[in-house]
Amino acid sequence: MQRELMMTGIGGQGIQLSAKTLALAAIEEGRQALLLGSYSGAMRGGQTDASVVVADRDLRALPILDSTWSAMVMHPDYWPPTRERVRPGGVIVANSSLVHDVGRDDCQVFTVEANAIADRVGASLGAGYVLLAAYCAITGLVGVEALVGAMRQLVPPYRTQHLAANEAALRAGYDAAPPGAAPAWAEAGVGAP
Repeated sequence: MQRELMMTGIGGQGIQLSAKTLALAAIEEGRQALLLGSYSGAMRGGQTDASVVVADRDLRALPILDSTWSAMVMHPDYWPPTRERVRPGGVIVANSSLVHDVGRDDCQVFTVEANAIADRVGASLGAGYVLLAAYCAITGLVGVEALVGAMRQLVPPYRTQHLAANEAALRAGYDAAPPGAAPAWAEAGVGAP
């Protein structure tokens, strides 16, 4: 069983770091994970996308996805190409601070005010982490402790001043979403490891 996630936003919103955090958290929980990140030449404000595939078995190919089980959308500018790749019945988690119309009535859509929550917990740069954690609460793809542990491993030594804010963003996002509302592993009868 595998689950695919496509993430999209604009450079500077934390899409690439969120993808790495999710992949590492999945590995820490005993699953297999692959990720592929891409961004345009203009890193800040330009298009940034990532694909993460998490599975309970070996993965062999890069996650270049024709379609996806789920999507996380931080900003509306580059959402349309990703929106079309979400399979009917899929899960979409959107940053309602910026995204006001997801445009998919045939999917399970969840909205989280990621920017507002990040600001409220003193993590103004952590909206990507808020939305990632909300996605994980909704799907159960990985737990919040695995996300926090992965984030702590990924933050370089010259950025440790952001650890507390990042953790606050992850925990606030996880708490802001309906837990298990669209379980990733339920269809196969598989629980979290």
